Amino acid sequence: MLAPYAVSDAESRGRRYPETAPRYRGEFQRDRDRIVHCSAFRRLEYKTQVFVNHEGDMFRTRLTHSIEVAQIGRSIARVLAINEDLVEAISLAHDLGHTPFGHAGQDALDSCMSGYGGFEHNLQSLRVVEELEQRYAEFSGLNLTFETREGILKHCTLQHASGLGELGERFLQRQHPSLEAQVANVADEIAYNNHDVDDGLRAGLITLEQLDEVELFREHHRQVRNRYPHLNGRRMVNEVVRRMINHLVIDLLEASQARLAEYAPEDVSAVRTTPAPLIGFSDEMKQKNRQLKRFLRDNMYRHYRVHRMTAKARRIIHALFHEFMGDPALLPGETQETVRQSEQAQGEHGRARAVADYIAGMTDRFAISEYERIFNPHSS
Repeated sequence: MLAPYAVSDAESRGRRYPETAPRYRGEFQRDRDRIVHCSAFRRLEYKTQVFVNHEGDMFRTRLTHSIEVAQIGRSIARVLAINEDLVEAISLAHDLGHTPFGHAGQDALDSCMSGYGGFEHNLQSLRVVEELEQRYAEFSGLNLTFETREGILKHCTLQHASGLGELGERFLQRQHPSLEAQVANVADEIAYNNHDVDDGLRAGLITLEQLDEVELFREHHRQVRNRYPHLNGRRMVNEVVRRMINHLVIDLLEASQARLAEYAPEDVSAVRTTPAPLIGFSDEMKQKNRQLKRFLRDNMYRHYRVHRMTAKARRIIHALFHEFMGDPALLPGETQETVRQSEQAQGEHGRARAVADYIAGMTDRFAISEYERIFNPHSS
């Protein structure tokens, strides 16, 4: 049974292209299934979370991250009696537009596109599901429901929002998305912060001694050491990270339940107009979480080994973009045709957007291979 403020299949705003209702599954289940079967979702297996794909088999990728976000999100949704299927669909789709090489790749592609409208992975995820996936005879994209597409679009400038029709309305009107979208957003934050701790320790970029400066980690590390004095290595780290995630989820649930009780939204429309988002941590936990994020930024994301990777990523993305822009004949035949059509419709801006689409869809290893094939005279 869903709460009155949850999104229900029956009240969905529908799809861009009308379709017969699915048999034996709901509308948001259909969205989830289409996402799981699309090409962009499969490519997430070989896209960076923090570490480039070839650096090790045990590190998170965009695919494993998305699955972890969906798991956390569904757990939260079930307790709050909101739509689990919608939360799962949004969670699985939220990174479909990510470039190779993570945020370094996004920043590099945004720099390349500075004169052509810029590049933002959140908008690119929407572009993937609305236009770029080519799986169906009757329409481009995946033709997902309004609610799933709205949840994918976590943030947006007013300039971009003005061109997005009904999807941009909430940004123009300063409203909030559904609770399901809010849950997926916070589940994303819980997943990447805590799993970056795990991967950072595994890679030797950060140490337990450094992490003990972070209150959220320190309190759980001490609990584990006190209860299991002989536990060490990976089992100890896994136990600490597991407890951190559990602590964050419980705090989120209790704080969110308190806000729901305070504002008592009668329906989805009421959720949109509350003074602040209803899904979020307590004030105390917000402070602890900020401290963890600052620690990761200063000690892990700015680590010289990560910086070396990001420097390489920038060079690869910039080189590929400028080479393809200058000579589209270097692109595969089908992509050449896409670039030609886009240029006919929108001039140089269209050419740049089509080239950016091609690069954004690459996996880490494919981008490296393309760079080698184009710039290494000994590569075939």
